[in-house]
Amino acid sequence: MVLFCVTGVALLAGIAICRRIVASKLGRVLTAIRDAETRVMFSGYNPLHFKLFAWTLSAVMCGIAGALYVPQVGIINPGEMSPANSIEIAIWTAVGGRGTLIGPVFGAAAVNLGKSWFTQALPEYWLYALGLIFVVVTLFLPRGLAALWPRRGR
Repeated sequence: MVLFCVTGVALLAGIAICRRIVASKLGRVLTAIRDAETRVMFSGYNPLHFKLFAWTLSAVMCGIAGALYVPQVGIINPGEMSPANSIEIAIWTAVGGRGTLIGPVFGAAAVNLGKSWFTQALPEYWLYALGLIFVVVTLFLPRGLAALWPRRGR
């Protein structure tokens, strides 16, 4: 139970840190770099430092997530680093909502609940169902589940 609570606190802390960055001048510069890096360079900013910060923060958060993952599942093996797992994480983000902070959390919960049910009921068809979920969400709900909740601040 303690490990579950620590993981929840780490998730909330990560979301809070990212929300603060997104709402700051740093977040606006990172968005500008994403959209038009050469314009940012011509505005007098060095994108390398900002991209290095974002990459480093991402690496730290991934390290914390990995450190919490291993005790929860009990073992880690090379199969966990397979491309299928990376694709599944991308699907979590697409289902939850790209461009949002909380969307991928909802997407991960929704896909993993579906995975738990589907792998018990029809395990041989889970990957087909996952692909169908991705296609349906991409076609009919391009902003993911996050589009179902109204955004504040508009």
